[in-house]
Amino acid sequence: MNVQRTLDGQVLVVGGGLVGLTTALVLRHHGVEVTLVEKRATTSPQPKARRFHVRSLEIFRELGLAAVVREAARDLAEHHHMATGRTLAEARQLPLWQPPGPDDPMEISPELPCLVAQDVLEPVLRQAADDAGARVRFQTELISFAQDADGVLAELHDHRTGQDTKLRAAHVVAADGARSPVRSALGIGRSGRGAVGEPSVNVYFHADLSDVVRDREFNLCRLEHPALPGALASVDGRSRWVFMTGGEVEQDWPALLRTVLGVPAPDLEVRSVLPWQAEMLVADRYSDGRVHLAGDAAHVMPPFAALGANTGIADAHNLGWKLAAVLSGAAAPALLDSYDAERRPAGWFTADQSSRRTWDVTTAPDPGLADPLVLAAGAFQYPAGAFADGADDAEPVTEFAPAGRVATRVPHRWLGTGLSTLDLAGPGWALAVADDPQRWAAGGIPAHRLDADFLVPGEGLLIRPDDVIAWRGTDPAAPAAVREKLLAG
Repeated sequence: MNVQRTLDGQVLVVGGGLVGLTTALVLRHHGVEVTLVEKRATTSPQPKARRFHVRSLEIFRELGLAAVVREAARDLAEHHHMATGRTLAEARQLPLWQPPGPDDPMEISPELPCLVAQDVLEPVLRQAADDAGARVRFQTELISFAQDADGVLAELHDHRTGQDTKLRAAHVVAADGARSPVRSALGIGRSGRGAVGEPSVNVYFHADLSDVVRDREFNLCRLEHPALPGALASVDGRSRWVFMTGGEVEQDWPALLRTVLGVPAPDLEVRSVLPWQAEMLVADRYSDGRVHLAGDAAHVMPPFAALGANTGIADAHNLGWKLAAVLSGAAAPALLDSYDAERRPAGWFTADQSSRRTWDVTTAPDPGLADPLVLAAGAFQYPAGAFADGADDAEPVTEFAPAGRVATRVPHRWLGTGLSTLDLAGPGWALAVADDPQRWAAGGIPAHRLDADFLVPGEGLLIRPDDVIAWRGTDPAAPAAVREKLLAG
């Protein structure tokens, strides 16, 4: 065995999927040295998640990648409708959901959501991570790790060369999936409902159905054929599709698919048949010393509107700035305790909401369902974490009513220059104030005057690098002191 010690690094990211790559990008955005390892040879060959909410696009916007992501999403740019029918040939498009209120829908974000298959998006993020200076090493597997007071020593195996290497990192981020070997090695358990609904099967197939769906384009189509009811997801709107249903894995899928499609589809080719079981499980802790869980390693949930993927992106955004602050010496290591305090309740909330919305559960009214805009905008109020005490004004979840409350995402308002309030912070801190910014200049935090309905005269908001409001008040001397206290942990 050829063992060679490599150079030390700041952060080792384990897992080269959507969340791992986003983590690497966020860390590089903050100037952190990153090595990412992934045991597979390529990014995911499966479409997996396809819907990315406005909050995820806001994060990509901060990273300078929103336009690149939209270009990758061009195939499904007009496919936001749902549809239903006995067969695809008979299906009708349903009207788009609109938020209640005035004739003009509420503008909640500087970005629109988008549909892009994960197997299309991941290569884009991998290239972006390379371009940003991350050391991205596919076909490289984490074999073991051990942590001490000063860092984590990881043993890596390169499947291309057969060589083992050792890397010493200050921190490790485990984005290594639902079966996370890192989580298992740490002995971290999971809690939650467990299995939700019945076992399912995803059939990924190719067939040119562009003529069949023309003028009836959709994101998801519920098919109610008695032979095999299920849902058809559009991957590219033309030739790539996923049929989600129940039943046995071993079936004559080409024949069954042609039946539920209602068309001959002579070129139909089944690419994969994957059995799966929806689960709701959240890790009992998100951090263990210098090792931190993100994405599916931290939480799994039924695939409602790709909440799992979007929640994982938000994990990366939250953890990234905190790791950077600690590694730069701007913050004490205790700041990292707020990652678990904030993101574990957020993971539980989204996993619970996703479980309540699975297609095979009871259709009785559920008074605990969150407003869809709350889920799309990441409008969850952290119950504890790195923000000022006294957040007594609770953010509602059954309606979308952002008001600049502490421990929530700052509401979107245009600043008149093509910028949004969500552009004020990141990678640094910012102040949004209702009066003269010069009055708030003490402490070196950039202050921006904002005419907004959620600010009253003389008031200011301290905004963290991840767009979360850390403090609200009228004392110009307070923001700098609050920031220093939060960074001290």
